[in-house]
Formats: sequence, C-alpha cells, structure tokens
Amino acid sequence: MTRDPVRRPRALRPGDRVALVSPSGPVRPDRVSRGIELLASWGLRPVLAPHLYARRGYLAGPDEVRVADLNAAFADPTIRGVLVTRGGYGAQRIVDAIDMAAVRRDPKVVAGFSDITAVQLALWRGARLATVHGPGMAWRNERLSAASAESLRTALMEPVPVTVRRVASEETASVMVPGSATGTLLGGNLTLLASSIGTPDMPDLAGAILLIEDVDEPPYKVDRMLTQLLRSGALRGVAGVAVGQFTRCADHWPVTVAEVLRERLSGLGVTVLGGLPIGHG
Repeated sequence: MTRDPVRRPRALRPGDRVALVSPSGPVRPDRVSRGIELLASWGLRPVLAPHLYARRGYLAGPDEVRVADLNAAFADPTIRGVLVTRGGYGAQRIVDAIDMAAVRRDPKVVAGFSDITAVQLALWRGARLATVHGPGMAWRNERLSAASAESLRTALMEPVPVTVRRVASEETASVMVPGSATGTLLGGNLTLLASSIGTPDMPDLAGAILLIEDVDEPPYKVDRMLTQLLRSGALRGVAGVAVGQFTRCADHWPVTVAEVLRERLSGLGVTVLGGLPIGHG
C-alpha cells in the first residue's frame, strides 16, 4: 500500500491570517493578548476562533465547539495558519472528528505542543501533515524568552531547515548514545504518545527519529510510559531518539528522570541525543 506524500504547507508570510484555537484546556485572555501582540509584530493577522475562551471545567468548552473551531479554521481558505493557545487536556476527545478532507485539500501551518501532540499525531495519520512542535499563543513572558519567540517565528515564517542543538545545562543532557541517525521526526509529549498506543493515531516509528518531552511526571511514571512503548513494540525499528526537556519530573525517590531515560533508551541500540531545549522548560 502506497502512503500519501508528506504535506508541507508553505511558510507563513506577513499579512497572512492565522486562526487561534483552543482544542484542549481553557485559556486566560490576558495571556492570549500577549500572543496576539507577538503575532502582530511579525506582520501576521490573528483571527480568534468563536469559542476561544469557552470553559467547561478542565476543557475549553464542549467537545463539539472545540472541534468546530478547529474544522472551521481548516476549511477557511483565507486562513494560512492554525495556532493553538495552550495544551492541558482534551485534544484526544475530539481528534476523531477532525475534517481530514479539509486538511488534505488545503494544508496549513499548525503549531502547538504538549496535549496538542494528540492533534499532531492525528493530522499525521489522516493527512500526512507536517506540523510545528512549538509554544502556544497563551504567551507567558516569564517562561518564554525572546529567543523562544524568535525560534518560533523562524519555524513558522522562514522557509529554511530548523536546527536544534544540545544544551549542556539541560537536565537531560547526560542522556546520550553516540552515533548519527536520519529520519522523519515524529512524536512530542511522552504522555500523549503512551496514551495513543492502541489507537489509529499511534505512528509507525520504523525509520523515524522519535522526539519525547514531558512535564510534572515523576521518574517512575516516565519509566512506566517508556516501558509501555517498548513492550508494545512501538519502538521497534526506530532510527534514533531526540530527548527534550522533562520539566519538574522528580519525586522523593533517589532516582532522576535522566537516569530513567538513559536506562530505558540505551537498550534500543540506536543514537540517542538528550539536552534538547524542547518542551515545558
């Protein structure tokens, strides 16, 4: 069976309209206002989804309105980018209702991370759409530096390859198996990857570079998720592993998350590179 070609939308340009959507958790307007300012400073024209600020407990409104906003953005020919405000939880509840025909018909730049990994995996499965793993538009200056903003701008708006280099001061920098590897970069948030096993959206990682990152997960839970990926066969044939940030992943046991990552990943027999400044840090 022949796979569909990878769909790579063109880079955004000044003047482009970009939709802001909330497919997961509820978002604070004050944080989105900073994101809007940032996008406008790049010459982009933000368009707020009708239910952007909706709330239903830990969700940004009912499932039907969250996916309706997403599908409306994918179907609108004047929209060139779909930018998520934040993660949280809820994306897996709506991914089966994404209008993949609209995505395939008019591929757009899609950016987000964390819980949005579920949306990105679904778009890869249903449309072979290449997406951007990057911060949401609920922008927090205290967490996201000027360098982060420039990195996102480059990924969204510059038609050039993106290079991410290991940072020696990152907690996962010691997670390394020397070597080299090439392949399609797939993955994202480890929790979402582990919870995608057994669903149509778990990608075939054979020949791919797996990216993983997470936040607020103690080492034993990281161990559990990696063990689940290993035992399920999901990592069979993976070409390499790119390890991002595992932020606040600690508990009272005298075992670090870096130790867990080294122990669980070293047996794969492939190149592993940690210390990448990708994630919740």
